[in-house]
Amino acid sequence: MTAMTTRPGQSPTGHGEPGPSTPARARELLRNGFGLIGPRHSRHSVSADQLDALALPIGDDGVVIGVNAEGGPAVLGLNRPTPYDVVLIGGLWTVQVIALRAAATGARVAVETGRPQAWMQMVHAMGGGQNGLAVYDVGRVPPQGTSAGTPVLVVRDCGMRPPRGRVTSGPWQAVLTLLPYLSPVAPRLVRQARLVGVQRVSPDEAAELGRTMALPRAEMDALPGLSDGLTLWCSHRDRQYVMTHPTDAEIGLLGMPRRMD
Repeated sequence: MTAMTTRPGQSPTGHGEPGPSTPARARELLRNGFGLIGPRHSRHSVSADQLDALALPIGDDGVVIGVNAEGGPAVLGLNRPTPYDVVLIGGLWTVQVIALRAAATGARVAVETGRPQAWMQMVHAMGGGQNGLAVYDVGRVPPQGTSAGTPVLVVRDCGMRPPRGRVTSGPWQAVLTLLPYLSPVAPRLVRQARLVGVQRVSPDEAAELGRTMALPRAEMDALPGLSDGLTLWCSHRDRQYVMTHPTDAEIGLLGMPRRMD
């Protein structure tokens, strides 16, 4: 099919009659339902010197995992149409808080773990696995059937040397891998991840992470002294410290923030 063009002075019907002027034609199309008319009342108008007073709360959508150094919300966008891998070198407490909050946003959470007893309290609190969280043995996570309407977070809590997972990240399926400490597989996982979180580690581990992640010296030196609940999150372009403050319900279920389990 060829595209129809309109010469100046010709109507869009192509019969040669002069068409209405551009503004008049635009108004006619809008009245017939093509496009948006927009605000037409004086109460929607502002003067030029009032524009600076307008502000829109624009930000990423996702899981609020804490507050950043400026005191603003730190949001982790887990539900994405592209594969997204996250690695946390830290404690189980933080991963469980993220899992709870991800489930609260409507995502399904599939936990692959060698210590299912550590997750049972959460499963029972969320309705026995019927309300967004299910626990599987290592290597036994089935395909999740993800979509934009049913995003999934796969949490891999498989110890120091997690095996290669049968279920990997994909559209609308993020994978969060927990490493309690560094191990020989850590550099590979860190390099493959889109986002890496680091909690308190030993000075030797901090030095190794500094080399692997090209951390500035000040941040590398700070890692052994991080307080419970504080995480340094690093992407390819950004680094920020995030403090995770639990809600009363999270304290009742998981206890206070802690690095060690």
